[in-house]
Amino acid sequence: MSPILVAIFLAAAAARIASVVVSKRHERVLRDEGAVERGALNTRLLALAHGLFYLAAFGEGWVKHTEFNGLSAIGLAILIAALAMLVWIVRLLGPVWTVKIMIARNHPVSRHWLFRNLRHPNYFLNILPELVGYALIYHAWLTLVIGLPVYLVILFVRIAQEERAMRGLFETASAS
Repeated sequence: MSPILVAIFLAAAAARIASVVVSKRHERVLRDEGAVERGALNTRLLALAHGLFYLAAFGEGWVKHTEFNGLSAIGLAILIAALAMLVWIVRLLGPVWTVKIMIARNHPVSRHWLFRNLRHPNYFLNILPELVGYALIYHAWLTLVIGLPVYLVILFVRIAQEERAMRGLFETASAS
């Protein structure tokens, strides 16, 4: 496996760890303000699936002795764009962004055009492209074909939980 692929693995893992650090900081503040977590088991499953997807794609690339090529470059471009979307979404949501479903007492609802026009942009503009791009980097077709559908099941449960948790917030926001 080419050294650049090892470096990409380390950089992507570091980016994800950094996002968890930001999430934990936001979570502490939200909990201090009385926020309640919803869907904790699913959040743990999602985190496990994310980590396993990363490891499986890297492992598949390692076993296949994958070299960085044009397909890897396309995957890297998708991964970078997905991580840029994560940064943008975190900036837009500010202190209410976490990797958990945390609902505060006076939880603000973002009225930004992105959230008005696309439901769950974090999942559809960050998470899913990130995983696809990551698998392409390592030519990890088996990981993509098996891992992505498993991830999607957990993600769709998450989306349903998030929508239930936030339903009252949107009703309150539209009444004002």
